[in-house]
Amino acid sequence: MTLIKAIAIVLLATGLATAAERTPKANFVLKCVGCHLGDGTGMPAAGIPDFVGKVGVFAAIPEGRAYLLHVPGVIGSSLTDAQIADVLNYIMDTWAGASLPSDYVAFDADEVSALRQQNIGNAVNYRRTVVDKLEAMGLSAADYPWP
Repeated sequence: MTLIKAIAIVLLATGLATAAERTPKANFVLKCVGCHLGDGTGMPAAGIPDFVGKVGVFAAIPEGRAYLLHVPGVIGSSLTDAQIADVLNYIMDTWAGASLPSDYVAFDADEVSALRQQNIGNAVNYRRTVVDKLEAMGLSAADYPWP
């Protein structure tokens, strides 16, 4: 084996290990920043809700938790269930603020796996149903401009 091949193998192995060990913040940057931006403000005019002080309400009810698992960037991500749970908990810790329920239970890999298996149908329509339920409870979610 040549020295160059040996170095290439070590670099490849190191790169794979690093990818598997990314922090929740790094996974957020890689998988979510394109839509929700680095500060969580999203792009409301384009239909991407603002997280800041608002995202926590979805963790208050089972339907809201299921919705979070079915947004396109989550359901279509290549992250493991544990990584998704960590990213969702990072989002809640970083941006939910007062919108986070006082009895908040952190997401875990088992819950993520189960919720990803649910068929919620059209995510936009499902979000509207969830928001209606939250509003009936006196909770408000971020604006969502899509009809």
